Amino acid sequence: MKKLAKRTEKVERSKTLSVTAKANELKAKGEDIVVLTVGEPDFPTPDNIKKAGIKAINDNFTKYTAEGGIIELKKAVVKKYADDFGVEITPKNVICSNGAKHALANVILAICEKGDEVIIPQPAWVSYPELVKLADAKPVDIFTDEKTAFKVTPAMLNKAITPKTKLIILCSPSNPTGAIYSEKELKEIGKIVKKHGIYIIFDEIYEKLIFDGKKHFSMMRIKDIRDNVISINGVSKSYAMTGWRIGYAVANEQIIDASHKIQSHMTSNPNSIAQKASVEAILGDQKEMKRMRDIFEQRRDEGFALIKKIPNTICYKPDGAFYFFVDFSYYFGKKFKNTVIKTNDDLCDFFITELKVAAITGSAFGSDKHVRFSFATSNERFKEGIERIIKGLKLLK
Repeated sequence: MKKLAKRTEKVERSKTLSVTAKANELKAKGEDIVVLTVGEPDFPTPDNIKKAGIKAINDNFTKYTAEGGIIELKKAVVKKYADDFGVEITPKNVICSNGAKHALANVILAICEKGDEVIIPQPAWVSYPELVKLADAKPVDIFTDEKTAFKVTPAMLNKAITPKTKLIILCSPSNPTGAIYSEKELKEIGKIVKKHGIYIIFDEIYEKLIFDGKKHFSMMRIKDIRDNVISINGVSKSYAMTGWRIGYAVANEQIIDASHKIQSHMTSNPNSIAQKASVEAILGDQKEMKRMRDIFEQRRDEGFALIKKIPNTICYKPDGAFYFFVDFSYYFGKKFKNTVIKTNDDLCDFFITELKVAAITGSAFGSDKHVRFSFATSNERFKEGIERIIKGLKLLK
């Protein structure tokens, strides 16, 4: 039998999904696993959005649509960008896809090819480098840490850019760190983008989940690089709609047209019913979305107080999203029974096997020191999980 394509060998399986699957397997066997891995809100989709989906079914809106989304949804995105960001676009600047990950994949395939380099500030979402590899391009990592609040600096970018650099991928608020780039910081990065004539993907999927009264700044607002910026967004995180699978990209018409070509052959249109529900999410009552954001901020505050009680760790207080990214490197080299904890992968295996707490190793996000905990769960379960870890770490000698 002939071999599979080499591209499958250079792409790694998602560690986040693997750990969650293992946790669910153990739970199915009756084990009490505290799951702190989940990258999705634990709230139900708001009722007004569900009703819009049900109406679409009852109206028999269950056929194919235009491959890049219905015009009603595209116009809703246009209005959102005008209202939220003060940015004027048209439906020709929008493609709606099967989740933000799909929109991201379309854009990377449209822009990148063999020989191109893509700069990815680390820690970063697990799928960025893998999607770049699938496009036959080369991911170029820039490593950040708590000293720069997990944000890349202009000096770091300038040092990494080469004649082969085609694209930068940036996320604010960040998964996994919760870091937010300020308007000033993004405008400085924008100057570099303009100077070198490169593209920048600005992933703002968590833009509604920002705390402490801070404001989100979209790079689409920087007029002189508008054609260089690709905004990635969607309804999953803000509206508890992860399973509905609607995301979108906003960019210049050339990139959107190329994305349409790719999507038309890969998947065709996103789910018709979910598109109607997403129109309601974007244009409808925002009260429930704001309530969820307020609860996440309360969980952030209470959870951070617990995290600080874990001995010999370092944690940046997240400004947005719903994750804590904790440095556990103090514990590397210690033993549990006859097993040496050498890496954060080993530590997370210890957490789930011995302490019955599921968390995501930082290696999934480009860090060999950290572990990511999601606080998209109840305060009670989060507290239980952290207390198990505090107690369990005492077993390491």
